[in-house]
Amino acid sequence: MSANTEQIWDWLAQVPDPEIPVISVVDLGIVRDVAWEDGACIVTITPTYSGCPAMLVIAESIEEALKKRGIARFKMKTQLSPAWTTDWMSAAGKLKLKGYGIAPPAQQVIDISRITSRLARKRADDLKVACPHCGSTNTRCSSQFGSTPCKALYRCDDCLEPFDYFKCH
Repeated sequence: MSANTEQIWDWLAQVPDPEIPVISVVDLGIVRDVAWEDGACIVTITPTYSGCPAMLVIAESIEEALKKRGIARFKMKTQLSPAWTTDWMSAAGKLKLKGYGIAPPAQQVIDISRITSRLARKRADDLKVACPHCGSTNTRCSSQFGSTPCKALYRCDDCLEPFDYFKCH
């Protein structure tokens, strides 16, 4: 069977992230490219961070999705540079995170290596993170380490609910 790249993107948009099943690997921005080369489907992925334990499961889920739809010849390619960033998350994915009770990244990632202003070096504690439950920004970071390495633990001082925040990186 042969499918066009748009169809394959649609199929991969149905592959859930194993750690946050309401968001797909496409919405997360892990899938970088889909292409055909010498009759084989090439899917390029980038881990959310070096050593991410979910990448093996993600690769297996992508392979399963392709096989299930008759794509017999495929290759998984891992691309580490440029490094994955939360800026690659789709707007729909960020809404799905919020609906799931995880605060999406509150800002875009910027390259601070060329910026010297105080604003660019703002501490994470100063970040205004909206509570996914009530919408308040009267929140605070309880721990830089949440349920996965990609998340921090926050607490809302208005509704008093704890929640994960998907860290910008």
